[in-house]
Amino acid sequence: LAQNYYGRTLKKTSDLKSKACVTTSQPIPAFIRQALAKVHPEVTARYYGCGTVVPECLEGCRLLDLGCGSGRDCYMLSQLVGEEGHVTGIDMTEDQLAVARKFLDHHMQEFGYRKPNVSFVQGYIEALTEAGLKENSFDIIISNCVVNLSPDKRRVLSEAYRVLKDGGELYFSDVYSSSRLSDEIKNNKVLWGECLGGALWWEDLVQLAQEVGFTLPRLVTANIVTVDNKELETIIGDYTFVSATYRLFKIPDVSNNGCMVIYNGNITGFEECLDFDAWYTFKVHEIVDVDEEVASILTHSRFADEFTFQPPGTHAECNVQKSKVGTNSKTGAAIVPKLWCVVDVAGVCTKFTTHCVYKVCETHADTLPL
Repeated sequence: LAQNYYGRTLKKTSDLKSKACVTTSQPIPAFIRQALAKVHPEVTARYYGCGTVVPECLEGCRLLDLGCGSGRDCYMLSQLVGEEGHVTGIDMTEDQLAVARKFLDHHMQEFGYRKPNVSFVQGYIEALTEAGLKENSFDIIISNCVVNLSPDKRRVLSEAYRVLKDGGELYFSDVYSSSRLSDEIKNNKVLWGECLGGALWWEDLVQLAQEVGFTLPRLVTANIVTVDNKELETIIGDYTFVSATYRLFKIPDVSNNGCMVIYNGNITGFEECLDFDAWYTFKVHEIVDVDEEVASILTHSRFADEFTFQPPGTHAECNVQKSKVGTNSKTGAAIVPKLWCVVDVAGVCTKFTTHCVYKVCETHADTLPL
């Protein structure tokens, strides 16, 4: 279904019937906009995505793009991993891959590379083994509004976990629903192709990720999806959809104690400040208390060299304080972990259960597990 929709029904971004597949979950930093500006217009014209999947600290990394489509994100990330890094794109749709491959030499010349650092593979994101992708071979996997198109999301996560190196990360944007979807919505061909019919209930993502072996999903950003199509809105009814970016890590069991860390400011594009997720913002040379899970993530991943960690025994204990309410460094809005609802910028309660990046819904405050 999705293969036909993206290969034949859609020829360009403007053919989409809703905004779900083009919702951006966060402002795009200048250095990423500059990289995107170098991507060929024909590649960009076939772009479908619900976020910006650009994790930090990419230089020299081996990166895999699940559902790469026409290759827009691959060519953008090609510039960020550098000539010594490598980006592999996998997609099931030959029509999309034909566009991606057509401009391989063009982009390598545009970037000034002596040899290609991008390759494309036809295959399914549930079957990375069959596509020839080896175990423990990637530092980072990204996906931009594609996991929802898979009928077997557990297998997608399991395959991603298998091909990631220890310490690797799955950093992906997707669409999530306020509750499990009805069969009517899941079986609607247009809603499925528009990234709505296959949306996971966010609680199912948490369960699936942990069953596979990933850390607890960490929310980076989230935005309410506006459909702007009366016919589709009638079918959707009371369901709410959110475009969200999560990061999942493949690390050993969390064994670290919470500790104090200092960001060194050496990551390109994030020299002054690193917004790690909806809870933790690391300002350069500022001491931050982190919990056990984040301490394990930072020490066992590619971020290990980007932080100074408190040596054992420096203090009797780290005194980690888990605030009930923090502040989002970008918006100044309150952040409350594990909310049962969020309020969008218009003040309308969505009753969407997620890690809130907005403000507390006072109507349902009595249900908050604080």
